Amino acid sequence: MRSRSYDPDLTPPWKKSAPPPEVPAEPDLVVEDPATGFCGAVVRVEKTAEGLTVTLEDRFGKHRVFPMTPGGFLIDGRPVTLVRPQAAPRPRGPLLSASGSIAVTGAKARVARAGRIYVEGRHDAELVERVWGHDLRVEGVAVEYLEGVDDLPAIVAAFSPAPGARLGVLVDHLVPGSKESRIAASVTGSDVLVVGHPFIDVWEAVKPSSVGIPGWPRVPRGEDWKTGVCRALGWRMTTGEAWQRILASVSSYRDLQPELLGSVEHLIDFVTEPAGPDA
Repeated sequence: MRSRSYDPDLTPPWKKSAPPPEVPAEPDLVVEDPATGFCGAVVRVEKTAEGLTVTLEDRFGKHRVFPMTPGGFLIDGRPVTLVRPQAAPRPRGPLLSASGSIAVTGAKARVARAGRIYVEGRHDAELVERVWGHDLRVEGVAVEYLEGVDDLPAIVAAFSPAPGARLGVLVDHLVPGSKESRIAASVTGSDVLVVGHPFIDVWEAVKPSSVGIPGWPRVPRGEDWKTGVCRALGWRMTTGEAWQRILASVSSYRDLQPELLGSVEHLIDFVTEPAGPDA
């Protein structure tokens, strides 16, 4: 005799409730989180290691992030499942890279040039890759991570910059009179260019509007800046998790402050400038 399998749920089909409808999480859609009572408009949808999350903004401008679980939100008191909205169709015309330049499609990455760019700070390097990665691969420019500006003189000496093998360096918080500015002045030459940005940390180079905050908070002197930012913004996460949230909010050069844009573009132009006839 054949054995039969039974559904453990013995509820009659006519008594089973239909699953909550799926609703695209379009910007400005107002929903409520039933667990906390937080009601707000959709600001953005992000993909994290744990899954999709949605950021809501209430009428006071406060932001909170929630996981997009099935039936996890209410619209007009009725449960719904928020889903990622479909991407808008791409406009016709030249395809642009994240840096705003015309993207080169179908081309293999160029063999690396002799010249290269060093970027101080792991977060800085990840941000440069996110926005300028396509351009750098097309131009064959290798980017290396500089752990600290104190290492710069030794790196420059070992690299031995020359025409056709130029070295560009992006330094954090490069302001007059700082230790960073003194070290930069000691290594700068015709084939070495050290530029920086005025921000305390590269986080500040991302526009607050892109991150969904009113502005970058002021952190008391003596307190770790990243930790202080998370505290002031009410982000209950590690600084590494906070950075991933910030990085995910950057899709193009439009999300960055012009001070960083100008510095990176200057470096790329410098290291890719053709060597003179005497090189």
